Amino acid sequence: MRKFTVIISAVIGAVILASVGLLSACGPGNGTNTTTPTATELDGIEVREYEGELLSPISEFRENSIKGPQYIDIEDYELQVNGLVATPVAFTYDEVIGDHDIYKKVVRLQCVEGWVVNILWEGVRVNDLLAAAGPLPEARTVIFHAYDGYTTSFPVEYFEDNDILMAYKMNDIVIPPERGFPFELVAESKWGYKWIKWITRIELSDDTDYRGYWEMRGYADEGNLDESFYD
Repeated sequence: MRKFTVIISAVIGAVILASVGLLSACGPGNGTNTTTPTATELDGIEVREYEGELLSPISEFRENSIKGPQYIDIEDYELQVNGLVATPVAFTYDEVIGDHDIYKKVVRLQCVEGWVVNILWEGVRVNDLLAAAGPLPEARTVIFHAYDGYTTSFPVEYFEDNDILMAYKMNDIVIPPERGFPFELVAESKWGYKWIKWITRIELSDDTDYRGYWEMRGYADEGNLDESFYD
């Protein structure tokens, strides 16, 4: 479970206490309201700069998914982590975000179509999700499944050796359905077709020959940016 530390200065505390005292003196009779008001979270605003680095607007993404944007009912959503694991697990959307440490980083996505976007991503490390299920020693491949049937895969080492995120925010706002809500894989150092969206399942497998949707159609299984995306 993530922990948050809130620090309140003594000065602010004194001001608050003084304000309470004034309200009590001016208030009617002995009636006191002990109800703590709750804050309503409003939609965020997309940021365009992070730590001095310019970010691309989300609108610069181009729609090129295999079946068009997917719209997932988050109340029924589960992220399954299963296959060659000690304990298969299923997380709700809130559990993915609330039960794991959150990280953010700027990563550039490069599409084989020629367009590029520089985005601030925020999410959980894939390796933390895998650790919750306990990959078995024979697991060699991590296969991602999407709501629309799309799949792609990676060697287990890719997640062991790198801090790869499964993002739920981009540019400080929740990922829109058109861009992959609830989760998109931030497959840094890989071509855009490895950045799977609308993730519903992460499967551990011993099949090192597995090929995903585009990989079965001639695209390179590794998908490394410094290499051709065609086999």
